Amino acid sequence: MTEQHTDGDDGDSDASDDFDDKALERIIAVRTREYRQAAGVSVGEMAQRVGISKAMLSKIENAQTACSLTTLSRLARGLDVPVTALFRGMDDDREAVFVPAGHGARIVRRGSRVGHEYAQLGSLRGAHKRMDALLVTLTEQSEVFPLFQHGGTELLYMLEGEMVYGHGKASYTLRPGDALQFDGEAPHGPERLVALPIRFLTVTAFGDSPQH
Repeated sequence: MTEQHTDGDDGDSDASDDFDDKALERIIAVRTREYRQAAGVSVGEMAQRVGISKAMLSKIENAQTACSLTTLSRLARGLDVPVTALFRGMDDDREAVFVPAGHGARIVRRGSRVGHEYAQLGSLRGAHKRMDALLVTLTEQSEVFPLFQHGGTELLYMLEGEMVYGHGKASYTLRPGDALQFDGEAPHGPERLVALPIRFLTVTAFGDSPQH
């Protein structure tokens, strides 16, 4: 009984492995063909460069064979790409954030006390990147405006109203439809509210070492 149970488990494992292998082969096939064509090299020329037969390279590009680690390494060198580039797209799980209209989470920032409203529209976080999106609404005049500094690059898109926005030593008059992209490390923020209410969207993209 024990031996039969073990055989059954091996069968399930093999079926699962076959499925994964096929998925991997398809990805490698697509990436190999993609990089070869981008380099403007024929199948025969690339096969010679890699050190495998033309028939073998054709099988790889048509997902008809599984590559050994040695062959993958040769392919990467021949295509002049990192080995990991041949697996690009294998991870199908990609994060997405959907926020229905009017449902952005309200957050408190330094401008909240002077009639500034911040609605979080989404935040994506990965191993090497982060992106934050805010909808900002300004409804009250103020003599003092908060300045912000943070890592990453910010895009500001004006939706309603008019304001003068400062970044470092520069000032920009922004009206609906205007966009401003800047380095978040420099002090930035509204300097003068010209026409209320004011609404604008900000999207900040951070790199490997996000800072606030």
